[in-house]
Amino acid sequence: MSEADAENVLIEYYRRYVGDPDRTIDVYAGFGLFSAGISLGVIGVVVFLYSATLDPTALSTYAVREVAAVAAAAGLPALLFGIVVLLPVDRRMLYLAGVGVAITLVGTAAFTWAYPRNWNVVANPDYSAQIVAGYTLGLVAVIGATGGALVAHRVERAAGGAVEGGAVEGGASEAGSGAAEAGGGSGSDAGGDGEAVTEESVRADIERELSDAELTWGGVERSETRRLELNTSAVDDADVDAEKLAGSATETRTTSGAVNDAVSELKGLQGGDVKTDSGQGTDDQAAKLRELREQQRKEAEEADEDESVVDRIKGLFG
Repeated sequence: MSEADAENVLIEYYRRYVGDPDRTIDVYAGFGLFSAGISLGVIGVVVFLYSATLDPTALSTYAVREVAAVAAAAGLPALLFGIVVLLPVDRRMLYLAGVGVAITLVGTAAFTWAYPRNWNVVANPDYSAQIVAGYTLGLVAVIGATGGALVAHRVERAAGGAVEGGAVEGGASEAGSGAAEAGGGSGSDAGGDGEAVTEESVRADIERELSDAELTWGGVERSETRRLELNTSAVDDADVDAEKLAGSATETRTTSGAVNDAVSELKGLQGGDVKTDSGQGTDDQAAKLRELREQQRKEAEEADEDESVVDRIKGLFG
């Protein structure tokens, strides 16, 4: 594992179990002291168990036991001091723990000087009680600083959680009060008017508001243009003079001054009537009418004759 990965792992553990670190050096020092304390404690126990297998009267046995005692005596305050360094506590706790560790180190050094001739003996002067008392004093200082750091950290986290919870509850209560005021106002209005709010009325209000709203699809603005559609079915079915329409876009002039000719030309362009000749007097118009009736009578007779011939042919083959 690279150094960068180790740094990330330590910071991640610290943030998970403690919080955001103030300084990176505190994280390294705290974890280092904690690991060193555990290692020394394990070494002390293992070496002491190994010394139990040796000859009790041999001088080497005392040397092995001295190593076990020194490792255990140095490992316990180192472990506790690592906890104090890791926790974000007041500087006074760090100073108290540092003083306690210093006292324990002095006691450990005194033990190495007194052991084994002046340690728990009768003939020579015995300094075991004084050394244990001094070491215990330093260890108590370290334990006190560790306990104070743990309690302070616990209280700080509990207070922080209470503040965050209060802020969330305060925001929720403000939102609830605002909703209650809005609901109270609407309820009073509804109660004052004596009308019950129904689903139909709500839907009608929504449709009324949306009718005037500017809605867009995918950010494209609604087009305000209008489309004009012409129904040309009536013109298509009529009898339109195509020749006159083809030349309707050009300017035409007439030399006739009669009003009837102009009207006839206009009706021809519209496709309604065809141009008819008319005389100048009533006699000419009557003659034209008689000729038209005579022509219609002849056409009717010819149609009857055709039908009779067809009927005779059908009778022959029938």
